[in-house]
Amino acid sequence: MNDMSHINNDDEVELLSFRLGEQEYCVDIMSVREIRGWTKATPLPFAPPHVRGVINLRGTVLPVVDLSVRLGMAPISGEERNVIVVVSVEGQMAGLLVDAVSDIVSLRREEMQPPPKLSDDASARCIEALLLIDDKLIRVLELATVLESNQQDAA
Repeated sequence: MNDMSHINNDDEVELLSFRLGEQEYCVDIMSVREIRGWTKATPLPFAPPHVRGVINLRGTVLPVVDLSVRLGMAPISGEERNVIVVVSVEGQMAGLLVDAVSDIVSLRREEMQPPPKLSDDASARCIEALLLIDDKLIRVLELATVLESNQQDAA
């Protein structure tokens, strides 16, 4: 992956966008380590419903989170066309199972709008901001929250 740290300053941010069903989501590209094709995960007993299992990533055991289930939607079927986005946040790595990667979006941080406060549960806190791009509403995920509750649920 190219070092894009010179581009990402306080005013500008780059996001990787992807699809979950008919909805668009994105994450800060600085958290993305790689994008992999679909790999069947080995299930773990007593794992939360959104944890598909683990995969071997060059000798590292990597948990795979079905992001669709994590956000309260129907599970992703797990087919050849699906993608695992490997992310790292605060030293924790995980694979996020998504339908397909869409684009890389560059924008000014002030274009990100805070989401409405609808509830305090973990799924609501997973959304950091909202963007309106080409008449599409795109949700920016708060990865630390997505992965943090993943750890709490598994404990």
